[in-house]
Amino acid sequence: MSRFDGRAADPGSYRDRRSEGAFGGGSRAFAAPSKADASAASELDGLPRFEKNFYVESPSVAGMTEDEVEAYRRRREITVEGRDVPKPVRDFRDVGFPEYVLEEITKAGFVEPTPIQSQGWPMAFRGRDLIGIAETGSGKTLAYLLPAIVHVNAQPILAPGDGPIVLVLAPTRELAVQIQQEATKFGASSKIKSTCIYGGVPKGPQVRDLQKGVEIVIATPGRLIDMIESHHTNLRRVTYLVLDEADRMLDMGFEPQIKKIVSQIRPDRQTLYWSATWPKEVEQLARNFLFDPYKVTIGSEELKANHAIVQHVEILSESQKYNKLVNLLEDIMDGSRILIFMDTKKGCDQITRQLRMDGWPALSIHGDKSQAERDWVLSEFKSGKSPIMTATDVAARGLDVKDVKYVINYDFPGSLEDYVHRIGRTGRAGAKGTAYTFFTAANARFAKDLINILEEAGQKVSSELAAMGRGAPPPSSGYRDRYRGYGGGRSWS
Repeated sequence: MSRFDGRAADPGSYRDRRSEGAFGGGSRAFAAPSKADASAASELDGLPRFEKNFYVESPSVAGMTEDEVEAYRRRREITVEGRDVPKPVRDFRDVGFPEYVLEEITKAGFVEPTPIQSQGWPMAFRGRDLIGIAETGSGKTLAYLLPAIVHVNAQPILAPGDGPIVLVLAPTRELAVQIQQEATKFGASSKIKSTCIYGGVPKGPQVRDLQKGVEIVIATPGRLIDMIESHHTNLRRVTYLVLDEADRMLDMGFEPQIKKIVSQIRPDRQTLYWSATWPKEVEQLARNFLFDPYKVTIGSEELKANHAIVQHVEILSESQKYNKLVNLLEDIMDGSRILIFMDTKKGCDQITRQLRMDGWPALSIHGDKSQAERDWVLSEFKSGKSPIMTATDVAARGLDVKDVKYVINYDFPGSLEDYVHRIGRTGRAGAKGTAYTFFTAANARFAKDLINILEEAGQKVSSELAAMGRGAPPPSSGYRDRYRGYGGGRSWS
């Protein structure tokens, strides 16, 4: 009896896969271990077999010449690395999706695959490990969820006591919830169950979901480890692992938890590793978890901002910020959603309180808020009942709110990566957006790199910022900094 699964691999226990083209069929020979060392190979002894290669190239894709493939990738800014890289798909029907998946895609109103989907789907369906580098809002969630649904449908159904087949790790509760919404929408036609595991809320409902059995778990690392150590779930059935926003998880200090989780998953799993940036720390983590991966990069690996966002950078002193914010709100407030970023939870609450005292409909979201309050604030913001939301970086990545028209960096973030992710909350899915950034003398060390980001996106660089980029001191504001901080109101002069 396997320590991973007490059942025999009974072909009759396989989920009905509706005989949809390339995604049917019984189990094949056990996949080769995805770790080269002998100890990993020995860990596979006695494990049940599982399907992970489902890709059959369509005639229209097979007929693409190398020149056509190269031209398509160049036009869509797709860069690939790895052995035996498949050609990109240009149409949803080129992927060979089952009809029930195609129906959901049609219902969602999608016209063509995004660049990450175009190249990522054929890679993922081959069952190989995958590194995907793409900015948020690029369609990467469906790039891994739709192959996950097909993967689940090819595995033996869950038995009592089984943990999930697909595990998605995400850095924040907000991102995890959004991923589960997509998993629910696209998995419903296959009767695939999913649940979201995150901290800050009672465990009871999450425990009940796990005990009933769910094929897909989307989780933040800390709460998942808690559930595993409490024996509410296990990772013995996980054959499809996704690490979403790996760079953000490293920023948040999750590396030890990620390693602990991954160590409990069978080594021949398929792993999909997603990141918006590719710093050395992210690359090193990928080396630990992946074997012979494909790598697909959308755009340049160099840090750059979405070109659909107009970026304004204003040089000012700390004491000028609140007045500038109010004047800006008076200019742009038209009922559209406005997201204002602060560095600290205290600053978030103070500015929100001041805005409300001055008559502005603002709410705040940050890590000290209870999950119920965070959910309520997001709901009010998404519905437009409270069109102004202040936030710390808990909302900078993974927060998918439709129609955020303006992002304001009240405080400049601690890195250029966070700047790009913050302003990326607007200008999503082909829409236009505008970002305003308050830049002070304390931020001068970022001036040169910020100028590079602005210039690459074709944005205007003010003479004051250009001077700071050359090492010149910022212009004198004429403001006394005894008001430094977050106090004040409209009467400031």
